[in-house]
Amino acid sequence: MIPVPPLRPRRPIDGISAVLLPFHADGRPDRDTWASLVERTWAAGLTPAVNMDTGYANLLTAAERSDFLAEAGRMARGRRFVAGTYVEGLEGDPAVLYARGAAAIHAAGGTPILFPCSATQHWDRDRTVGLFRAVGEAVPRFLGFELGTMFVPFGRIWDLDTFRALLDVPQLVGAKHSSLSRDLEWRRLAVRDAARPEFAVYTGNDLAIDLVQWGSDYLLGLSAFHVEAFAARDRAWAAGDGRFFELNDWLQYLGMIAFRAPVPAYKHTCAQFLKLRGLLPCDAPHPRGARRPDSDLPLLADIAAKLEALTAEAASAVPTTADSAPPVG
Repeated sequence: MIPVPPLRPRRPIDGISAVLLPFHADGRPDRDTWASLVERTWAAGLTPAVNMDTGYANLLTAAERSDFLAEAGRMARGRRFVAGTYVEGLEGDPAVLYARGAAAIHAAGGTPILFPCSATQHWDRDRTVGLFRAVGEAVPRFLGFELGTMFVPFGRIWDLDTFRALLDVPQLVGAKHSSLSRDLEWRRLAVRDAARPEFAVYTGNDLAIDLVQWGSDYLLGLSAFHVEAFAARDRAWAAGDGRFFELNDWLQYLGMIAFRAPVPAYKHTCAQFLKLRGLLPCDAPHPRGARRPDSDLPLLADIAAKLEALTAEAASAVPTTADSAPPVG
């Protein structure tokens, strides 16, 4: 039996969106357009996350990641943002590397999130908890990150006992779960609700974005395709507005196309989609990134048009008394 947590109607959703790093046709990062996408995420009401998988963190140099972090910090002006702490391939004690990286993000004004790495991929519960406690001594708050190997080969999904033990690290205020498994995420929600209800479980399941109905928040790459549609969907859920479901259906339809195998190619799909929306001048992925065929474009264009219409409809809707009434029961 797979236990299902109770639905959480009218719950405010904390939406964090991993920002796409776009590229010029000659393979150079398009920094100006990236900055516009970061700003657009804030404007929509979501929190941008930089140096994530959607930002090709695993294909950037340490200097490039540092540059994008610094720029996000300059742009933030006190606004919240999240940044990936990426230590794969670095030499040294992982606890020291993660603490140093997290401290740099905190100093730039961001909230660190700890990417998994090969060195800690098979650590047991106690070593993993010890590493997180060491990071907690360096920064006042940070996020964990469970990432499946379908995204990167050095990914790791914690066993449930490790997840439960990590809830005792006070500076760890939430964790992104990217196993693409409803069952594993539901089990985390049940443990969270019993042990530390204020802890945030951020779904990274781009194939089941409706997990927000059961108490997950989100940190998604899919939201980078249309931050306004995600924000409209989230507002509808909090208001008890049935528009949530049609918006969610079309966003999930997009997710099923974008995150099909090979999963890392979703970043090229994102660039294709944003170019169709007029937000990117070029839909090239990272020079070493996976690509999608141009035959996807007509389908993506249809979805983009539908989401534009649904988002505009939601934005123009005037809340009714029923919309603002408290939930029953």
